[in-house]
Amino acid sequence: MKIGTKSILFGVHQFVIHPLFVALAWWKLYGFPFDPRLWIAFFVHDLGYFGKPNMDGREGEQHPIFGAAIMDALFGPEWHDFTLYHSRFLAKQNDAKFSRLCVADKFSFCLTPAWLYLPLARLTGEIHEYMKLAEARGDQKYASANVYSTEQAQWHANVSNYLRKWVEQHRDCREDTWTPKVKW
Repeated sequence: MKIGTKSILFGVHQFVIHPLFVALAWWKLYGFPFDPRLWIAFFVHDLGYFGKPNMDGREGEQHPIFGAAIMDALFGPEWHDFTLYHSRFLAKQNDAKFSRLCVADKFSFCLTPAWLYLPLARLTGEIHEYMKLAEARGDQKYASANVYSTEQAQWHANVSNYLRKWVEQHRDCREDTWTPKVKW
């Protein structure tokens, strides 16, 4: 079974747990999400990880396309872009603005306690990819975030701290000068 599928079924992007933390993040950032389209976006935005051989590689970065297609079919192009650009790296790659779903998605990491997140990440093996990408070497995707640690709990705390700061700076969707443009 590919890592993306494992993540959706029983990992950090688990199809019930993760969307509920995104909804909680939205509530804390923007108020209770009364619009049912938001709830659908919370539940479909990461389904594109299904069948992906990696989480943050070339294939994994394309995961928002599937959820965006669902939202486009149901609610039109505005909701397509809202879902597609929950990935700040994909938004940067396409010279587009990230969406408020991106902010809530990043904040959801901070709200997911380490006692839940780390076992899910270990169960799927995702933790190894995430921590390797966090190494501050060369043009690694997350090198500028300075979150690397050899200890999983410390890595989680470092990423959570970084993302809290990113969310504080970008909750109003101001220009993202923190995220590098990744070259594939």
